[in-house]
Amino acid sequence: MTKAQREWRPGQPRPRRSIRTMFASSVLVMEAFIAFFAALTAYGVLGRELEDSTRTAIFAGGCVLAVVLLLAPAVLGRSWGYPLGWVLQVVLIATGFVLPAMFVVGVLSALAWWYAVRTGARLDRENAARDAAQAQWEREHPDG
Repeated sequence: MTKAQREWRPGQPRPRRSIRTMFASSVLVMEAFIAFFAALTAYGVLGRELEDSTRTAIFAGGCVLAVVLLLAPAVLGRSWGYPLGWVLQVVLIATGFVLPAMFVVGVLSALAWWYAVRTGARLDRENAARDAAQAQWEREHPDG
């Protein structure tokens, strides 16, 4: 059992999940697919121009990036989770040096990441204010 499961008691409200984390996780998973398909594309497009070992290394690097992007949502709750997300945005943009179209795709993905983090944080603040107002109202009106 997890800590949250061990500490739960009947009638206890569940804590609200972070919208910022959910939005950011969605973007990172989407980017994992982008990285994988970019690796496949680079493997196929560069196949005629590069040696097999170099082409395989590029494909393996893209697959490793995709796996890291898939695992990154698990650490967003830690203090270094969001900085890791920003580093991964830079790495995704840098894949444009291998496949030039990835400069555009990487920048668009970084914009989606920025929007998810910014908007999610704003919505989390609004939800916290709404929850505080609800708790205040319930304290002032105990029988209602």
